[in-house]
Amino acid sequence: MRTRYIMVAILLVGVMLGLTACCERPLLSDVTFSKDEITPNADGDEDVVLVTFDLARSAEVSIYFEDEEGRSFYFRDHVYHGPSIEKPYTVYFAGVVDGYLLPDEAFEGFTIEKRVLQDGIYTWTVEAVDRQGRTARVSGTLAIADADTSLPELHGFSVFPPIITPNRDSFSDRATIVVDLKKDVEELTVYLAGEDDDTRYFVQENEKATEFKEAGYHEFDYDAGVDLGAEPPPDGTYTVIMEARDKVGQWTKATGNLVIKNGGVPRAYILNAEVEWSNGIEGGGPRVSIPLGGTLYFTLTVENDGTVPIRTSGPPPGTVYDSDQNYATLGENQQPGVFRVGIHCETSPIDHPWRWAVGGPDDLEEVVVGGNTYYYLPAGERAVVSGGIRFVDVVDARNPQYCYASLIHEDVEISLVNYQVDAVSVFIEAP
Repeated sequence: MRTRYIMVAILLVGVMLGLTACCERPLLSDVTFSKDEITPNADGDEDVVLVTFDLARSAEVSIYFEDEEGRSFYFRDHVYHGPSIEKPYTVYFAGVVDGYLLPDEAFEGFTIEKRVLQDGIYTWTVEAVDRQGRTARVSGTLAIADADTSLPELHGFSVFPPIITPNRDSFSDRATIVVDLKKDVEELTVYLAGEDDDTRYFVQENEKATEFKEAGYHEFDYDAGVDLGAEPPPDGTYTVIMEARDKVGQWTKATGNLVIKNGGVPRAYILNAEVEWSNGIEGGGPRVSIPLGGTLYFTLTVENDGTVPIRTSGPPPGTVYDSDQNYATLGENQQPGVFRVGIHCETSPIDHPWRWAVGGPDDLEEVVVGGNTYYYLPAGERAVVSGGIRFVDVVDARNPQYCYASLIHEDVEISLVNYQVDAVSVFIEAP
């Protein structure tokens, strides 16, 4: 009797399994292309086709096209999808597939990431593969006509110099990235990508004769952000990537390398915004009196509070100017990126005519660049700077006059915190 019940149970299970198999939805169904022909040329007419498909179970879906020579071109390549719930999946196809090369075709300096299909008749296939490896396919035909097949070619892409030290000392602070774009595009993007993370550092284009995104010569300038006071990317090797996308959706890419080292934003201050003023006789104060031909002396401390050394140039601390002299008359012209202490008075004929290095030989490090020696105040260091101005003339309309100190980053800026520091009223006693 018991054996009889077991046989009945086995039969019932078999029937149920059979019913389940009979009623199971096909893995892939309701596959349609809304058109038999498209003209992918971005004119807004017949550019795209709507693709729909229904999935009974989770699967990886591929959509690809085969030309008359048997070559395959992928629009979607094993993209995971969950089962369709209330309605089938839909996707628009604008004739653009993964990048490919035509027979006997070669390009140098860039790669094709996405490309429109050439005119012709293609067999399309929508393929689904579920987790058990079961595969379902549905195929049909699609005609491509009047396609805009001209590519946004990137010629002459280059990055120079290959190594930059973005610290505002005027040596290799920035890189120039150039390209000759052969087609008007919708997007032209340049960015740096690091080796160890997904952070992107975007590069701005210089304003040139060629309008942005138009065919022609384009130049990008990369300063690593320090011109805006931002910290540059960490030192290391980066891939410079240029991407161009046209109206059709074709996408090309060129790459190069850029090394960043010794990067950082220079930060230096007149310590405590204090200057000790003196005429050599009475000592300092908010007002000093100096006989005509007498000298106004100053002493202050410069602190390099940043993470990079700051470049400087002479004359050295201790130098005394005549009031009718300036840094140029001593052979010390302005130099981009150089830090110097400057003194300015209300009767000065030029801006901050009297300037000094931010340290002496014992304070500064020597760096040789291109056979020339330059001097830097190391990061985290301080240096005492002193000097004087011998007043050889007087302007009665401005007597007394105010004089003040500034820390100047030449051809870059005088930051507000370092401008017009600790002004003193100077009276020149004329005979």
